[in-house]
Amino acid sequence: MNTVIFRTIAPLIVSTMVVFSVYVCLRGHNEPGGGFIGGLIAASAIAVLGMASDSESARRALHFDPLSIAGFGVLLAGFSGLLSVFNGNPFMTSIWIYLDLGGSVVPFSTPLVFDIGVYCVVFGTIASIALALESGDEEER
Repeated sequence: MNTVIFRTIAPLIVSTMVVFSVYVCLRGHNEPGGGFIGGLIAASAIAVLGMASDSESARRALHFDPLSIAGFGVLLAGFSGLLSVFNGNPFMTSIWIYLDLGGSVVPFSTPLVFDIGVYCVVFGTIASIALALESGDEEER
């Protein structure tokens, strides 16, 4: 799909999908959503970007290799579980910190860190697969 209209509107579609994926990821522990669904939405955005241009420009837009992002997500998710061990609790026990920012209290927790790790794993894995499939299609042309 290489039309002028699609190439023109794709950056708007991609940016909207990425912002929505972050929103879904951050609200995921209290409402429907989470790291898995947010990562799928973000990977779909990269796939749309790859379809609009080519897989190499989509890889350049990421600035990092998608599998490196997935590896970072695995480390982040594992680290969120280890924090409770250092606190003297069983592995993967939730730890909550309430930050006072500008007159409002913002809760920060290890489940949120775990969800961000899952987001990175799903995004990196699916984006890597999608970009590999798109680049395979370009080699045949």
